[in-house]
Amino acid sequence: MKNKFLLRTCALAAATLAAQSHAQGQAAAPTERIESVVVTGKRANRTSKGATGLALALKDTPQTISTLDKDDIANFGLNGSNEALGLATGINVEQYETNRATFNARGFEIQLTQLDGLGMTNSWGTVVGREDTFLFEKIELIRGANGLLTGVGNSSGTINYVRKRPTNTDGGEVELTFGSWNKKRVALDYNKVLSSDGAWAGRLIVAREDKDSYLRDLKDQRTTAYGVVDGQIGDNGVLTMGLTAIDSQQDSPMWGSLTLLRADGTQIDLPSGTSTAQNWTYWNTKSFSGFVEYAHRLSADWEAKATYNQRHGKESTKLFYAFGALQPDNTGLVGWPYRSETDTDHQVLDVNLSGQFSAFGRKHQLLLGMNRSSEEVATDTYVANGDCSATPAMPALPALPYGGDAIPEPAWGTRTACVSGEQTLTRLYVASRFELTDSLKAIAGVNAMRHVRGGQSRYGSGGQLLDPKTEKLSPYLGMTYDITPDLLGYVSYSDIFQPQEQGDAAGYLLAPVKGINTEVGLKAEWLNKSLLTTFALFTAKQQGLATYGGMTNSGQYWYVPMDVKSKGLEVEASGRLGQGAKLTVGYTRLLLTGPDGKDIYEWVPRNTLNFRVDGRVPGLDALHLGLAARWQSEVYKVGSVRQPAYATAQAFAAYDLSDKATLRLNVSNLFDKKAIGGIAYGAIYIPPRNYGVSLNYKL
Repeated sequence: MKNKFLLRTCALAAATLAAQSHAQGQAAAPTERIESVVVTGKRANRTSKGATGLALALKDTPQTISTLDKDDIANFGLNGSNEALGLATGINVEQYETNRATFNARGFEIQLTQLDGLGMTNSWGTVVGREDTFLFEKIELIRGANGLLTGVGNSSGTINYVRKRPTNTDGGEVELTFGSWNKKRVALDYNKVLSSDGAWAGRLIVAREDKDSYLRDLKDQRTTAYGVVDGQIGDNGVLTMGLTAIDSQQDSPMWGSLTLLRADGTQIDLPSGTSTAQNWTYWNTKSFSGFVEYAHRLSADWEAKATYNQRHGKESTKLFYAFGALQPDNTGLVGWPYRSETDTDHQVLDVNLSGQFSAFGRKHQLLLGMNRSSEEVATDTYVANGDCSATPAMPALPALPYGGDAIPEPAWGTRTACVSGEQTLTRLYVASRFELTDSLKAIAGVNAMRHVRGGQSRYGSGGQLLDPKTEKLSPYLGMTYDITPDLLGYVSYSDIFQPQEQGDAAGYLLAPVKGINTEVGLKAEWLNKSLLTTFALFTAKQQGLATYGGMTNSGQYWYVPMDVKSKGLEVEASGRLGQGAKLTVGYTRLLLTGPDGKDIYEWVPRNTLNFRVDGRVPGLDALHLGLAARWQSEVYKVGSVRQPAYATAQAFAAYDLSDKATLRLNVSNLFDKKAIGGIAYGAIYIPPRNYGVSLNYKL
């Protein structure tokens, strides 16, 4: 099934490329038509609108933004999105299971992930699996409130994955990688101009990865295929179509994480490779997605664009959860087997008009549009007698660490539809950047949104909805001032509004979060604009934020609404030191307090420092070296573990064997630091020191 799934996708992508090439070859435009082609200019000058919806330079955006481009990702060997995000300023990756993670920024979970600036808020913030970073041109990390982007959101931030698109030249690359824990990887990226006038081009990307793990018995296989075509429609239209297929299989995954605290409160130390999984467990995910985008130039200053994204995802699991109170001899855990099939369908339609207009002798930017996104989730569980509330037999487990054959696979019950839910977000939005003076600019925006949901929460209590429909206006305001040509000051304000899927002890879903987010900062360009520095002070107040309260007798988590305040500062410098080294260094200082004014969410590090630098060796241009490091302050969770402050580092050395071939060595966890991650929802040891060797060849 896996091979058929991949072959169908590759065949469809190849057929699309071939069909476009044939069509353009049959109807090639005369030479003089080249002047009217707009798509090649778009390919060469694409800009992101991920922060505000407006095409703004990083310096002119009144929020903090970090970027990981494809060179950073490739040089440091960051094939998975979770590993890549670990290098970003102010972002904390909570990998609390082998296949699930959450990300947080400024004290709160990031609940908005986008592809090319479009996406739907995820009320839980839980991300299953990893994206293969080979698909992306860059990853943008926009910290702060995201209400202008979706109409709903909190004050954490937004992750925007910017996909690779066709370019104006033929060629590409192929890369082979071998590494620790029997890692094998091959990746291909090839671009082809499909018509003689350059009006049509296509790009095909395929990546296959197979690896074991430092965790006992864990094995991952992931295949990704992505094909995209764009081209000219008439004199002023550009059509883009893309397909992506992902097939990820994980054997012996951890569901839940390690119990590292004994009943008497003492914390134990286990081998890094300890796992609670059994040999018969797996967590397989497949997804198939496509998008169509049409942009039409109405005039020199105005463009209309319509985009439609659709994604179907499927998860198939056999899992084993180990929990309980550890005794002095490390026994005391019991097991919970679980089997399920989950289907998810996600659709986004966005239509907008953007451009420039003149008023009062100055030019201003305007964006207005309509967006409708919907998601449906259904989970079938294998339960005894079709009873979804039935508690499976829970056999006692031997002392930690135990083997993958500790518990035999159970006799599964009947496949039963147990959980289903849906949500739809419809919004009208407008955003504008006004040039008030030569130095003073204002960004103002508002969302008029309607959010409707029904059914049950995927991960929550499955509680009742007191009000399934929510309607709200959400404003955004930002100001920037050019103090000097290279120094800019800014301030921004946004409403916070976020529906929640967590339920209280009585089984009712909590009311939406409300609040405000403010940010003030300075951005400066140095060294002939090759280096950008940002200093930001932020404050966020969230009212009624779901906070873990306990567990019911039936095993459901319940939550209480709390008023939480976050404030702090962020400092980042990113760019090039002249023509030499490429540098990024960022520091975040954070305070998080609850309604009583005392610390809350202690598993979020209050201080983090990120650093990465790379460059060519003077006098030996063929040699390229890089070093990255991350430090975080102490974290802990009441009733769980404590992890003292620690730092990790990774490095690479690349050598150009020729103008086309490059050999690269990557080392992760350079100093072999042993530490605990994922404390927000459990505990897993971070990977020990590991290696990878890659050969990249330009086609």
